[in-house]
Amino acid sequence: MVYNLIKSACLKKEKLLAFLIDPDKCSDSKLDYLIKMFEKRSPHFIFVGGSLISAPLEPVIRRLKQCLDVPIVLFPGHTSHIYPEFDAVLFLSMISGRNPEFLIGNHVIAAPIIKRYAIEVISTGYMLIDGGVSTSVEYMSNTRPMPADKTDIIVATAMAGEMLGHKLIYMDAGSGAIHPVPKRAIEEVKTACAVPLMIGGGINTPEKLEAAFNHGADIVVIGNALEKSPEMLVDFLKKVN
Repeated sequence: MVYNLIKSACLKKEKLLAFLIDPDKCSDSKLDYLIKMFEKRSPHFIFVGGSLISAPLEPVIRRLKQCLDVPIVLFPGHTSHIYPEFDAVLFLSMISGRNPEFLIGNHVIAAPIIKRYAIEVISTGYMLIDGGVSTSVEYMSNTRPMPADKTDIIVATAMAGEMLGHKLIYMDAGSGAIHPVPKRAIEEVKTACAVPLMIGGGINTPEKLEAAFNHGADIVVIGNALEKSPEMLVDFLKKVN
């Protein structure tokens, strides 16, 4: 169970690294190169997905599963992204926004499919934080990101997510963010909430990864940085337990 791995690592105070693969940005040759890198040393999880995907996910999942012994987790943007080969799905509820489709609407459609495929579900309170640039998830979800300096609102929202029963809080500045989630927000959410805390968006250097971990992140998600420079994986992994 993927969530058990996360909980076990948190109890041991171990930090986890996830790499997000967007099939639209990952050609066959690039995927092969990434797999070779992962065979030498891999992240703890590989997320597959994105806000808008036109390329088929199934060949990417199949190739990853054939070559690697790493949990493959769906980061969903649409119900059509659900495949039985996934080890788990982040069942994202966008608690930072007020669009009912991303709070519960899409989940109602997805639930019977996930149940039929018997995919592990990780209920996740998803919070989009302003990273200084308009992002795909902001546009596709029709929600505004939370102001990065409104720490009190960010913390209260994370607390509400935990009280609603979410097993994980995911604070994301969005793909290609100029600024990552603020350190103060990470610290205060970690202090206020007992569930694992995941941070993504704008983590494009090993130093920013280390800072996120030092301020309370249990899991950090890397996407754009490794898409541009896959060889940086080694440098990022040096900052992980």
